Amino acid sequence: PAPQRRPVVLTRPASDAPAWADALQQAGFVVDRLPLVAFAPAPDPLALAQARQGLTDVQAVWCVSPQAVQAFFEEKTALAHVHKGVFATDFNELGAAITRTGPRFWAPGPGTAQALRDRGVPADRIDQPPPAAAQFDSEALWPVVAHQVQPGFRVMVVRGADGAANREAGSGREWLLDRVRQQGGQVWPVVAYERVCPAWTDAERARARQRAEDGAVWLFTSSDGVRTLPTLLPQQRWDRAVALATHPRVGDAARALGMRQVAVCRPALADVLVALRHASVDGHRP
Repeated sequence: PAPQRRPVVLTRPASDAPAWADALQQAGFVVDRLPLVAFAPAPDPLALAQARQGLTDVQAVWCVSPQAVQAFFEEKTALAHVHKGVFATDFNELGAAITRTGPRFWAPGPGTAQALRDRGVPADRIDQPPPAAAQFDSEALWPVVAHQVQPGFRVMVVRGADGAANREAGSGREWLLDRVRQQGGQVWPVVAYERVCPAWTDAERARARQRAEDGAVWLFTSSDGVRTLPTLLPQQRWDRAVALATHPRVGDAARALGMRQVAVCRPALADVLVALRHASVDGHRP
């Protein structure tokens, strides 16, 4: 008989949860959607508008996540600017090929790279970690782009608000930006959206309390999301909860919450499905 599969608590934001939920359900999992992160507009719209107009003034644009891409390019004016002013095309002197000008776009993983392509960024302008990378993160991205950075090189980093611009200890994003500065590069930080705590209903809170106790696998893809749980569920104990994290730092956040059964895998959907299947056989720990 097929192994009993644990329910999966999908904690991704509501904006991109449907695709993940469909894939998990097609693989035979019961999915409970409980988003841990929600998004609000950029706190400084004027600064964001200026950044959109400044794409031709930088050599690279680093969008740290698919949400960063969506927020930065959500206005039609921004997308039009990309097509008309950033990726100009020119024939080389022999007329045999077309070369594109404009900044490179850095993506920490395939999800961000796909979001860029969906919004019109040419694939040959996107830099990302190789498909076989152990993780899709800043550390894996840096060897791919390090050779581009030299004194005067300008990088626009598009991200969400980090609460009073707080530097998270051990953050891979800050580590990469430090590498850029050490090689003489300049950083232009751009806040394209704000991460906020989602507003759960009473029914969602009740389901979350149940899932913290019944052996369901909490699929965590964001450290920020894990850290919202004490706000959403005060006094909830997490020592009986089971977690699958898509990055070691996310796993560390789950352990800091009190979870004892925590596994880590790559954020690629195929890797997530393998890890979840392993967690589902006879109640084995992930």
